Amino acid sequence: MTVKVLKLGKWNKFLALVAGVAIASGVAVAQDSGSLEDRIKPSGRVLMAGDVAATPGAGDSNGARAGDQVYNQACAACHAGGVLGAPKVNDAGDWADRLGQGMETLVRHTIEGFNAMPPRGGCANCSDEEIESAIEYMTSEL
Repeated sequence: MTVKVLKLGKWNKFLALVAGVAIASGVAVAQDSGSLEDRIKPSGRVLMAGDVAATPGAGDSNGARAGDQVYNQACAACHAGGVLGAPKVNDAGDWADRLGQGMETLVRHTIEGFNAMPPRGGCANCSDEEIESAIEYMTSEL
């Protein structure tokens, strides 16, 4: 059996050395980082409009969050100060025209997105009932 020895130039030796170090350090990192499953497991999940599921919280017995919880978690960022024309909480002037369209329209606009408001009001994991509860909370003192 004949073994052929490659003669490497100066740059080829350097590249071979760098590649060898990179491979060796990569193996060491992989061995020290825990199991493969832990390293590649998803850090989150994407919910599409049809995949919405209520997140269990301190709401009613079916796990739905109360209107104030949804408001504080998802709605307050815009509705507390009227960002980009969002109707402010319990501000009769801001809500008058919207309430005149009916709750069904308000809920549909929130779910689908309307003007500057993103779909589901930015709360991808809110159920339709939770969204309606948040609207009721924001208009409860009118």
